[in-house]
Amino acid sequence: MKPHHIGGLLVSAVVGLIGIEAHAGVEGYYRQPALSGSTIVFVSEGDLWKAPLSGGVATRLTSHAGEESSPAISPDGTTVAFTAQYEGPTELYTMPIGGGLPTRWTYDGVRWVIGWTGDGKVMYASDSRSTLPSVQTFHLDPKTRGVRVLPLAEASDGVFDGDGSTLFFVRLAFQGSQTKRYKGGTAQQLWRWEGEGKEATILTGDYPGTSKRPMWHAGRVYFLTDRDGYMNIWSMSPDGNDLKQHTKHVGLDVMGASLGDGKIVYQLGADLRVLDLASGGDTGVKITLDSDFDQTRERWVKKPMEYMTSAHLSNDGEKVVLTARGRMYVAPAKQGRLVEVPQRAGVRHREARFMPDGKTLLTLSDASDEVELWTYPANGVGDPAQLTSEGKKLKWEALPSPDGKLIAHHDKNLTLWIYDVEKKTNTKIDENPIENFEGLAWSPDSQWL
Repeated sequence: MKPHHIGGLLVSAVVGLIGIEAHAGVEGYYRQPALSGSTIVFVSEGDLWKAPLSGGVATRLTSHAGEESSPAISPDGTTVAFTAQYEGPTELYTMPIGGGLPTRWTYDGVRWVIGWTGDGKVMYASDSRSTLPSVQTFHLDPKTRGVRVLPLAEASDGVFDGDGSTLFFVRLAFQGSQTKRYKGGTAQQLWRWEGEGKEATILTGDYPGTSKRPMWHAGRVYFLTDRDGYMNIWSMSPDGNDLKQHTKHVGLDVMGASLGDGKIVYQLGADLRVLDLASGGDTGVKITLDSDFDQTRERWVKKPMEYMTSAHLSNDGEKVVLTARGRMYVAPAKQGRLVEVPQRAGVRHREARFMPDGKTLLTLSDASDEVELWTYPANGVGDPAQLTSEGKKLKWEALPSPDGKLIAHHDKNLTLWIYDVEKKTNTKIDENPIENFEGLAWSPDSQWL
């Protein structure tokens, strides 16, 4: 073979590899999966996508500028129910799973889609008919457009058993706190309701933490709970007994699970995984997106002040420290140099302010992976210094005394602290059992707070 032929083949091979890489797609962030047969519908980039259960390149189903979410696939696998904002408010829509024009079904506000009943009705959550801020479960029949609210004062999620006679449901909606292992009064629990005239009974009252997202299969209730320390997939008998754990993930919580044909597809971190209930096999679903990823493009900020979260003057009024998008900037009152205080990638700051000497910045920073008190040189030259290191609770506000010897600060545990700059000690001085501390202010002589 002649040398130039070999070169031509090498060039062709390289071009071919580049072409394969270009068509390989990019991995995204996948949420709220819905499963039917060998098809997954999920949310990414605020749109609905469809992909094979075996993985591969996903197909975008929706492209509206608003958010489409909480997809659920009909029992026959032909229709997707979801919430969207095509006309403004969040309402219930359906569309063919192969693509097509969505159909709007509600006009009174929908929180999310719960799923489908075995006879083809859409279950969704709404507070439109509640006299209290409670979420109820509704049934919508696409054949007749008839809507019925289940006679339960609170029901935010649920699934019927195989014959449709018993509902396993979650009373309370997600209470909004991202606190891990929440065990407060609004923790989600699973309940059982056997129909009209019957009183609902709690199934997971033995555990004060979260139990949610019930799914029915082969005479058992599968659900998500954090009773082992992390949110994992468990199951129980219909009476709440015979608990079994099916996943044992540590570090990341299982989220957004959907059951179909003996398999559960669920979100773990940014990825989707599938659990085979018969074999116990648990594998990742490798999905890529053919997308322009427009939301990741660099954009010029037209109104920078809208991104500023705090601004504090120096004692002499000559400078101001601005905090915006987690970064610190020191600007002169008149002509001078704008200082962008250097920081490590991934570190964010809150409520930066000057120490009384005007040469040092005090900030709440997560540079140690927990929000602690730090100081930084105001001129941007030099190393930062970490002051506190407890890392047990989120700190809110920090205010130095006028003489610079003490720093008052409070935290999410409703506790007020004084940090001694010279002694490097942190002392609790007060605790409020009812509400947060606010509006810290020192007396001019630094003797009173």
